[in-house]
Amino acid sequence: MDKNTRKNAFGKWIVPINFKKLSEQVMIHKQDTYTKKLTTEAYLKVMLYAQVHETEGLQALSDALLDADFQKAGGIESISASQLSRKNNEINPSILATLFLDLDYQIKSYENKAVKGLPVKIIDSSTLPLNLTRYKWAKFRKTKAGVKLHLRLVFMDKDTVYPEKAMITPAKEHDRNQLEALVDDKEVMYVFNRGYMDYERFDRMTDDGYFFVSRLKKNSITRKVYAFSVPSDSNVLSNQMVYIGSTQKRCENVFRLLEVMDTKGNPLRLITNRFDLDPEEISNIYRSRWQIELFFKWLKQHVKIKHFYGMSETAIQNQIYLALITYCLHVLIQLETQSEKKLLRIVRWLKAALWKQAYLWLRRFEKRTAP
Repeated sequence: MDKNTRKNAFGKWIVPINFKKLSEQVMIHKQDTYTKKLTTEAYLKVMLYAQVHETEGLQALSDALLDADFQKAGGIESISASQLSRKNNEINPSILATLFLDLDYQIKSYENKAVKGLPVKIIDSSTLPLNLTRYKWAKFRKTKAGVKLHLRLVFMDKDTVYPEKAMITPAKEHDRNQLEALVDDKEVMYVFNRGYMDYERFDRMTDDGYFFVSRLKKNSITRKVYAFSVPSDSNVLSNQMVYIGSTQKRCENVFRLLEVMDTKGNPLRLITNRFDLDPEEISNIYRSRWQIELFFKWLKQHVKIKHFYGMSETAIQNQIYLALITYCLHVLIQLETQSEKKLLRIVRWLKAALWKQAYLWLRRFEKRTAP
């Protein structure tokens, strides 16, 4: 039993957080210069507790500090909702973004052992709706407000995915505008949906050596250059080399166009610049895109990202980064313990054993534990 298992479950769960790096960031941004009580470290711990317990509001979070174990973990005996609100609006989001990227780097060390061939990275976005009356700065339609989380998700296997890069913009920002920032590694296979269709960018990605597969829009014009043979017992309907676009506006490079049947029997048109893979491999790679839809669903259902604690852009960004940090901590404990349990089960056990000794939480992960 290592020294970490003598901590309570909460202490064990947050072990991967680099508090030295946090302290450095606090110094750089002069975050705690006049702070007497609610330091950035205390704020982080309190807000992570709120993520695990899905605490409804800052007043409820303030009330939860009546618990002596919570006081010890957070390093404060009490704090008012107004103080929490001020801190949430003062913290520079880049501090939490740095912690998120550090956790991401730790997950990568496990990924190197798990991934064979080119890793699959899925790009997509999700709009987080906001009340227009309270969030006028985030207006994107006549009666709506919201922010958009642009995300790159790494697909390790069907049971393990994790967010690798996140960008938060107003909801009116088009997905295509963020694609270039999310594509920066030539040793991966990118997967995205038809909302990212951009002929010029597809050409540039191909010329620069980036690989991708995307769904093609229904109204996209293609011109066949060559038709490859297709096995009769395959879910692949056609396999062609094509030009995309009209004569006035088209890609300069040739691409591979696959028409495949999805699991519901509907035809899909997929475009890719990979000619070396079997059609079934391309189809399976694109099918992994569904994992990011599941990720967004999980994030909205099981961490505090639908109901926000603050109304400023800073408060919104901080809460989104806290949600991503929370998810990464769940993934790290799953990878460290080599648990076959689903993340939701791990989170439920954490919530139930938060202030108990860590080993009482960790032993539930053992394979012999009844489901």
